[in-house]
Amino acid sequence: MAELARILVIKLGAFGDFAAAMGLFRGIRDYHRGARITLLTTPPFEEWAKAGGWFDEVWTSGRPKSLRGFLNLVRQTRDAHFDRVYDLQTNGRSSLLFHMLRPNTPEWSGVAWGASHPHANPRRDFMHGFKAKREQLLMAGIANVPDTDVAWAAKLPARFDLPKPYALMVPGGAAHRPAKRWPIERFAALASALASRGFTPVVVGSESESALADAIKKMESETRSLIGQTTFADLIVLGRDAALAVGNDTGPMHLFATAGCPMLVLFGADSSPDLSAPYGAHVRTLQAKPIGDLTVENVLGALPPARAVP
Repeated sequence: MAELARILVIKLGAFGDFAAAMGLFRGIRDYHRGARITLLTTPPFEEWAKAGGWFDEVWTSGRPKSLRGFLNLVRQTRDAHFDRVYDLQTNGRSSLLFHMLRPNTPEWSGVAWGASHPHANPRRDFMHGFKAKREQLLMAGIANVPDTDVAWAAKLPARFDLPKPYALMVPGGAAHRPAKRWPIERFAALASALASRGFTPVVVGSESESALADAIKKMESETRSLIGQTTFADLIVLGRDAALAVGNDTGPMHLFATAGCPMLVLFGADSSPDLSAPYGAHVRTLQAKPIGDLTVENVLGALPPARAVP
């Protein structure tokens, strides 16, 4: 076990990436049991990071909006005297932080030139994100990294009274990437097909996606909408108790995956299942370019077997 007293982990987002990082956080925590571990992230992930029990301290200044803010972050990092940094963001900004700490840089796991523990795989950008980060930690000496860590949420009660069995549906996604969204009328038809098979369709997403849930409910009255009502922990609990899930390549699907929910993720031309699909043996993917070429029959035929739920 490494005898290091102060550790910094950098993980700023996004939603799906943070969900996939829970196993990485657990691996780092278990390896550095006696260390004080700080996370550098952004405000949306503060509560989630604290609930997981992986960190002793959470900084939310990871994306400063000005040069002054960035220099303050450099000063804050320098003054903390970290012994090692695990850069799980591995972008230009996080690598710049490394160089700004010279000449007294801590041990550094990442892709910054001159790092003491580099992720020395030239094909890392062609790997699935979680596998790449797991390999990065292995090269830094951390061999035991679980696929995920939802032990902190395993005993949380369900906040929503939903008829079981239910099937989760995620028809939304980043508004600026509409090519990642399967047509809403297909989701509505899928909801009706699932209801006819005995599942209650349950739609989740952000408040801005309420119109999508309304369109589905208009066609299938049995649909329940939790749009805008769920926390990160709620999504894990929903995934834990669901029979199955189907949705676009977007954040909630990653959280359902961490809970072991059988799922089908729909991809278009804007992202690759080989690089960014939720991680797990219970995850299936289906892709068409464009995504609108997927029919309801295609999706029904590709669904995984539903899980029996109490």
